[in-house]
Amino acid sequence: METLMTPDGRYLIVRGRLWRATNPHLDEQRRDELVHALMDARRAVKAAKASSDERALAAARQAVNTAKVGLGERGPVWWTDGSPDLNRRMVSNTPYADWFNSLSA
Repeated sequence: METLMTPDGRYLIVRGRLWRATNPHLDEQRRDELVHALMDARRAVKAAKASSDERALAAARQAVNTAKVGLGERGPVWWTDGSPDLNRRMVSNTPYADWFNSLSA
């Protein structure tokens, strides 16, 4: 199944909700480093949950956040035109609503 993205490439759409996409201006090596760090951090979250280690869980969640900020999926937006961040909003409640609805018409 192909991932649906907004026409401007800023968001992925999953079950009708916008999720900020990775910054397309990252060079490939840096993007790969951050993706690997994110996957390592997600595995650390799973392990910390399994062992009920709250300190490790907090550290792992912080590592996930750091990687996602580096990728541009959280934190300051990576676009420069002043458009607001619509991350995690339902598409139907955003300026993308008409475009999204036209896809199923």
